[in-house]
Formats: sequence, structure tokens, C-alpha cells
Amino acid sequence: MITKVYTLQLPDGIHARPATALIRLVKQYKSEVRIQKGERTVLVNSMLNILGLMPRKGDILKFNIVGEDESETAEALDEFFTQMNH
Repeated sequence: MITKVYTLQLPDGIHARPATALIRLVKQYKSEVRIQKGERTVLVNSMLNILGLMPRKGDILKFNIVGEDESETAEALDEFFTQMNH
């Protein structure tokens, strides 16, 4: 398992467009990806799951990645959040 932690810098948090992009990214890999905010953890496989966390600017999001291509998935998440936060 690989764990990645990001501080959300998007001015509007994660809304429908970035949630859709995140789901599309994760679906390219075989690993299971879960996102945690506070005490809640959800699979990154549905917009309702992600939006239900109400991720806002400044929130700390922890991603747990498990699977045969977890390293590649983690690298893709790093790139995603680097691009989204700039």
C-alpha cells in the first residue's frame, strides 16, 4: 500500500469537473484508490463518493493506493494534484 497526502489548493475545492477528472485518472489503473478526509474514507470510483466528502481548499486529503500498479497510480496522482494546484 502507498499513501499520499495532499493539501487541496483548488480555490473551489473538488467539484464536479475535477472529481470527474480524478475518477477517469484512477480508472486507467488496476489499483484500488481510497480517499480519506478526516474520519471518512471512500473509494475513488464515483462522483457522489468524492463530492460527499465536500473537499474544500485547505483540506488535507489522504489517498491509499493498493494494487499491482500502485507505484504508477501514485505517480499519476502526484502529477494530477501538481497540475490542479497550479
